[in-house]
Amino acid sequence: MMSYDVVVVGAGPIGSTFARKMAQKGFKVGILEKKRDIGVPLQCAGLLGKKVKGLNILPPEFIINKVQGADLYSPSHHLLSVAKKETAAYVLDRVGYDKFLAKLAVESGADLFLNHNVNGVDTEKGVVHVNNGKDKIKGDLIVGADGYRSLISKKFNNTPEPIPAAQVLVDFGKNLLKIDHVRLYVNSKISPGFIWIIPLSESTARVGLFGNQDYQHLNTILKEFLNKNKDFEGFSIIKKYHGMIPVYDSKKKIVKDRTIILGDAASQIKPTTGGGLTMGFKCVNMAVEPVSKALDNEDIKILREYEIEYRKKYRNELNTQLKVQKIFKSLTDADLDQMFLKLKEESAEDLISEYGDMDDQSPLIKQMIKSGLIFKIIPKIISRGITTLWK
Repeated sequence: MMSYDVVVVGAGPIGSTFARKMAQKGFKVGILEKKRDIGVPLQCAGLLGKKVKGLNILPPEFIINKVQGADLYSPSHHLLSVAKKETAAYVLDRVGYDKFLAKLAVESGADLFLNHNVNGVDTEKGVVHVNNGKDKIKGDLIVGADGYRSLISKKFNNTPEPIPAAQVLVDFGKNLLKIDHVRLYVNSKISPGFIWIIPLSESTARVGLFGNQDYQHLNTILKEFLNKNKDFEGFSIIKKYHGMIPVYDSKKKIVKDRTIILGDAASQIKPTTGGGLTMGFKCVNMAVEPVSKALDNEDIKILREYEIEYRKKYRNELNTQLKVQKIFKSLTDADLDQMFLKLKEESAEDLISEYGDMDDQSPLIKQMIKSGLIFKIIPKIISRGITTLWK
C-alpha cells in the first residue's frame, strides 16, 4: 500500500494548488484524479475577479480577455451599465489553466495518478480506497478537493442537491459585443440565477445561465433567449457545456478526523454568482499552515484551526450573499423592472461602480443600506417583511 503525508482527492485547480504548496514545503503528496484528461470538459464560465492574481500563479497565456464592467438588463431590458476604471476581471482558458496548475504540482514533487476513481475513505485511519477497492492508498492527512459530488464530503455531511448550469460557446457572426463588458440578464423565471454573456472577442462569447430548474428547462430558456433577441440573428452554437453549482451550507463540516475538504467539495462558493475559484484559492492558502502544523506535530486536532479561520473570515460575507439571494428569489419581473428604473433614477450606477466587487458584495450592500438606497428600490420587499433578514 502506497503511503503519503498528504493524499489529495481531485486534481482540479483547488486540489492541484494545495498539492503544489504542500509539496513545496517538503511533504510527500499524492493526487488522485478520476478523469483521464484534466480540465475536460469545461464546466464553468471562467470569469474570475482580478484578485486571483494575488492568490495564485496566472500566466498571461491563459487570459483570453480582460473585463472592466457589466451591462445589466432587467426583464424588460432596462439597462444599468457599471464599470471600473481598470480591469475588474479576467476571462480564462479554464481547461488550459487547470492543466497548467496540475503540471506545476507535479513539477513541485507531487505524484499525480490519473484515472484513479476513489470509492471510499476511512477518515480516522487515513486510508483511501481506489478503483472499486482494488487498491488502497494511505495518507497521514486526506484532502477532499473532489468537487460538488465529493465522496469525501459525503462521509460527514448531508449535501444539498447542487444547482444546474448550462452554457454554450456562441459565434454571433458579427462584431456586436463590448469586449470589456459582460452582460447579465435577470428574470423571475430563473431568479436568483441569471443569464450571462461573457465575451471572448467582439463576435464570440460564452453564454450561459443557472437556476433551480433541470438541464432541459435551462437549455430551453437559453435557446429562447438567443432566438428572440434580434441583435443575435445569424448566431451559431459552437459547443455546449453543462455543470453543477454546489449550494452553500453554513453548517457544513469541513474538518473530520484526519480529513479536510476544500473548494466545491466544501461548498466554498459565492451564493449570488455561483463562482468559487477565487474563494477556493483563498481557502487553500488558509488551510496550508494548519495542515503543515498538524503533520509536523503529529496532531490532527490542529486541523480545526482551518475550520475556525474559514468561518471567522467568510461566515458574514456568505450569509449576506444568501440574504441577497433570498431577496432576488422573491421578486417578480415587475419588481425587477421597477428596481432597475429606480436604480437608474437614483444614479446608482456610480455607487455600484465604486463599491461593487464580484468577490465581496458586503461593502456594496452596506453602502446601499447606509445611503437608504436599498429601501427606495425595493419597497415591496419591505412590506413583505424581508428587511428582517438584516436584523
